[in-house]
Amino acid sequence: MKKLLFGLAVGALTLALVACTANKKETTIDNDASKFKKEYEDINGTTREKDGKVIREVNIPEDNPIVYSSCKEIVEMMDNKQSFAVYFGFTDCPWCRSCVETMIASAKEAGITTLYYVDVKEVRDTLALDDQNKVIVEKEGGEGYAELLARLESVLDDYALSDAEGNEVATGEKRIYAPNIVIVKDGEPLTKIDGTSSLQTDAYQELTTEMIAEMQETFKAAFGLLNDKSACSVKGC
Repeated sequence: MKKLLFGLAVGALTLALVACTANKKETTIDNDASKFKKEYEDINGTTREKDGKVIREVNIPEDNPIVYSSCKEIVEMMDNKQSFAVYFGFTDCPWCRSCVETMIASAKEAGITTLYYVDVKEVRDTLALDDQNKVIVEKEGGEGYAELLARLESVLDDYALSDAEGNEVATGEKRIYAPNIVIVKDGEPLTKIDGTSSLQTDAYQELTTEMIAEMQETFKAAFGLLNDKSACSVKGC
């Protein structure tokens, strides 16, 4: 009888552990969505330290498809020939906040159940110009950042700096700007969009229906590439 009771207890414990493991995975996904919502909404209407301007208010749906990732994880997914969309940005980026609501709504409409998110504010390197206008490294990029730059080089913009006279100085490096949304197909970068409207000239200006409509079309085209079997990367099919 003791052996029987012990066996039943072990079985119940095993089932409980399995259930907890399954629930943990679901909770992780839910937490990513909740974490993203909280991070972006918590600074609504506050003053941005960098420029002293009032941060745009955004309303992030609770069932958003955001899953937090890292430079290293994105590279690994590319190595595994996966197809996915990844959003590079950060919470107080005014341009990111101009398009984040439209981005999420468009992703859901396109059937995108997972939209990876890499907060690039702290992981990017920082370059600057010295007194002779020579490019110097002020801060090294985080783990996997340099490798990710190399993997996304074909779709990224050049990293340029401005000198004291306002002249543009090329750094010889690519840059992941914010916001950048990259579509990866079978491990290869397909395209990169900024997500914002060409009609928007100031990151803090009120969005018009025309601006939102343009963003919707841009996101629709980009996300649609993941479901387009004929779509090829910039390196070919």
